[in-house]
Amino acid sequence: MFTASNIDYDVADRTCGLGVGGIGVMHLVAQRSGLIDRIDQSVQVLKIHLPYHESDHVLGIAYNILCGGTCLEDIELRRNDEVYLDALGAQRIPDPTTAGDFCRRFDEPTLDILQEAINETRLEVWAQQDRAGSFFEEAVIDVDGTLAPTTGECKQGMDLSYQGDWGYHPLVVSLAHTGEPLYLDNRSGNRPSHEGAAQRIDQAIDLCQRGGFESILLRGDTDFSQTAHLDRWDARPNVHFLFGIDAMANLVAIAEKIEATRWKPLNRVPKYEVKTQARSRPENVKERLVKERELENIRLVCEQVAEFEYQPGKCRQPHRVVVVRKNLTREKGDLLLYDEIRYFFYITNDRTTPADQLVITANDRCNQENLIEQLKNGVHAMRMPVDNLVSNGAYMVMAALAWTLKAWFALLLPERGRWGAKYREQKEEVLRMEFKSFLNVIIRVPVQMVRSGRRIVYRLLSWNRWQEVLLRAVATLRARPRIPQRC
Repeated sequence: MFTASNIDYDVADRTCGLGVGGIGVMHLVAQRSGLIDRIDQSVQVLKIHLPYHESDHVLGIAYNILCGGTCLEDIELRRNDEVYLDALGAQRIPDPTTAGDFCRRFDEPTLDILQEAINETRLEVWAQQDRAGSFFEEAVIDVDGTLAPTTGECKQGMDLSYQGDWGYHPLVVSLAHTGEPLYLDNRSGNRPSHEGAAQRIDQAIDLCQRGGFESILLRGDTDFSQTAHLDRWDARPNVHFLFGIDAMANLVAIAEKIEATRWKPLNRVPKYEVKTQARSRPENVKERLVKERELENIRLVCEQVAEFEYQPGKCRQPHRVVVVRKNLTREKGDLLLYDEIRYFFYITNDRTTPADQLVITANDRCNQENLIEQLKNGVHAMRMPVDNLVSNGAYMVMAALAWTLKAWFALLLPERGRWGAKYREQKEEVLRMEFKSFLNVIIRVPVQMVRSGRRIVYRLLSWNRWQEVLLRAVATLRARPRIPQRC
């Protein structure tokens, strides 16, 4: 099928081509949202601006990621690409060494100021959403920690994690239904997951309340059931929490005494609905090999759910605890060894939602694992390329801005008019899209750069079905003045 043989290359005389034509619309997002001005006004890292401002450094790192870069060294490709510079109206951009030096200039208060500047812009983007829709019904704040190993030996702040890897232990606080990282904290590799989480959760609550969300749900695994703060969060209006809690001996004893009539079956919703015709399932090769080789296997028989009241030692009032009882069987080959019961506990101040629905909501927290995976291996924000704890945290925040701009691109898409249903579906699909897919369909669009008067024209040289969304976003952003900054 590949029959081309007479292949030759030539250099165009005047035509300027760019392979990442979507970078223009991302720059429009940064401009029209007020992000660039807010960073320059809030973040004071450089003593003089010759020639770069703080926003040039921050966006230089974020745009490098959006153009497919995976490390600081890839910025060298951008700064030597004259067409890329012309596309953004830049005479020059910081080189990799200067970008790394900019990261090293941050201290913890300045890094917090940068995150707050991004979050202030986030409020303006949220304000553009339809108040009549479901966007503001509930803000689900997920919190989790993850390990970021490094092969470096001289990086200040690195330490040995519980898994035996050297590196760091970032904290991620995110908004579930948009996938936006609200706060990112870099911590030493030996620090516990919950360290500093309560403060960031309080800040995320304040941010979402300012954003206009009607209710807020805090969600995390057993590492974040910080009982010393539960009463305080319960006292805040329209704030609920749903945390996993360790299966301690006293909780297991309570669960074992629950009457049989109070246990209800836990029916999980299927992952998807077959819209055509059900197909026959392929052979489970793994299960067959486990039986043939007589390996030990654990099989789930059924799940049941119940609830009871429980007052943790650091709480002044009892809270609702939902318990899941999993009936398991241990097998070896075709031989049944014994049955096993395992309990999983969730603590909440939600008194109205059915227990089984709370379990499903708690399990949906696994979507944050997908976000962390994208930040790690899609955006490469956790590569820790600099030499100390805070500077690597600064790089992480600036690189993660590439993912945030992707979310803002989707949120600023119009969803009204004759094709409103179609537009809303496309908007949700862009929000859920993996970073690599987003780069392939929105950013990696070959264009011819044409300067016409005072305009910079991106002339498309190819077509895919997502360029309809790209062009609609450009038209919307160009028609709208810069989002006014709040006083």
